[in-house]
Amino acid sequence: MMQFEFDWVDAFTDRPFGGNGCAVVHGGAVLSDEICMNYVRETSLVECTFTGPSDIADVHVKYYLASREIPFAGHPTLATVAALLHRKKIAPGLLTLETGAGIVSVDVADGLITMTQVAPVFGQTVPPDIVAAVGGIRAEDIVGQPQVVSTGLPFCITVLKGRDVLDRVAIDPEGLAAYAAHLGQDGIDIMEPFWVTLDGATGQGYTYARLLLAPPSPPEDPFTGSASGAMAAYLWAHNFIDAPAFVAEQGHGMGRPGQAQIEVLGPKDAITGVKVGGHGIVMMSGQVFLPD
Repeated sequence: MMQFEFDWVDAFTDRPFGGNGCAVVHGGAVLSDEICMNYVRETSLVECTFTGPSDIADVHVKYYLASREIPFAGHPTLATVAALLHRKKIAPGLLTLETGAGIVSVDVADGLITMTQVAPVFGQTVPPDIVAAVGGIRAEDIVGQPQVVSTGLPFCITVLKGRDVLDRVAIDPEGLAAYAAHLGQDGIDIMEPFWVTLDGATGQGYTYARLLLAPPSPPEDPFTGSASGAMAAYLWAHNFIDAPAFVAEQGHGMGRPGQAQIEVLGPKDAITGVKVGGHGIVMMSGQVFLPD
């Protein structure tokens, strides 16, 4: 058996039991895909990270769902940095992370951890009726044209008419299968649609969103930092927002309220990146024993 140190961090929250949890396994980047995925299943979390040394950045970070490795994820990035700070492996200031989506820059100042996600890639648009079927809603409940956008991990950004629609979204397996087939998903790591409304869960928020997940992941993600970056780029590029900086909220309906400070960088027709910032709370620390 191999022994590793780990930290369990609630990300995008400044209070325990808020935001989205992530277990960070220090030095775990040497582990196999199978062990990493089994570890995620053991925690019942959506994602976990496994760190290691890097020749091109300060830290190498690998990201796993219960079903596969993914190139990048937002709340696990914030959680990883919070865990590294907790263990004094890094100091506040600027640092870089080697990820499957490239080098991600992170700034830690006054307790706020802010990642700069890479410039968005605007992919294919998806007919509203196909996306609506994934969530069991009507095409008329969708505003504008859903589109796949990536700032490290691709999501189909889908703006809904209001909170009442967002609250009743529920995954339909047949609709999800038709959606994946439409995207021609072979070899492409497309996540489930990211549903968003242009009103916050609180008076501080400008947007409120949900990400529903298919098995073997838990049924819903409390806060999705990677999708929030893609969402912000989409909203800015398609004139849904008048200013590039705003507060995004997610998870309140699950009893795990989360919040991110977001700023889209560059003009609407030439976005260079998206800053996504929040807090992280270390909830548990310990040792994990994993097979060789």
